[in-house]
Amino acid sequence: MRWVLDTNVIVSALLFRGAASRLHRAWRGGEVRLLVDRALLLELARVLAYPKFRLSEEMIPLLLEQEILPFCEVVPDAQGPAVSRDPHDDKFLHVARAGRADALVSGDRDLLVLGNEWEGVPILTLREAIDLLDPEEP
Repeated sequence: MRWVLDTNVIVSALLFRGAASRLHRAWRGGEVRLLVDRALLLELARVLAYPKFRLSEEMIPLLLEQEILPFCEVVPDAQGPAVSRDPHDDKFLHVARAGRADALVSGDRDLLVLGNEWEGVPILTLREAIDLLDPEEP
């Protein structure tokens, strides 16, 4: 499966135990291929640098190089019209469309309010994504 994960989902999967960590195992295990573009990677690096995560300057590039990039397909910079209530979220939709993603996984209300899909790309919550990976889990 080829998925676009919003930044908060990736950060949760990388840094915290819990439901989102299942996605980390999925991309490392080859069940999921992450679709990104330059803007998504830059945003991820910026968010990982937030003081609340307490990551050193050395740790951020290391996380990107070892835990993200080897499991990604880089989509040429995707652009398009304004779609969501928050224009900063449009980049996820545009990468999903340009990369022909099987899904966009997000917990962002501004994306989820668009419905179950946008231009043929399913928009899934974290729980829905995990249920796709592990249909037998409660």
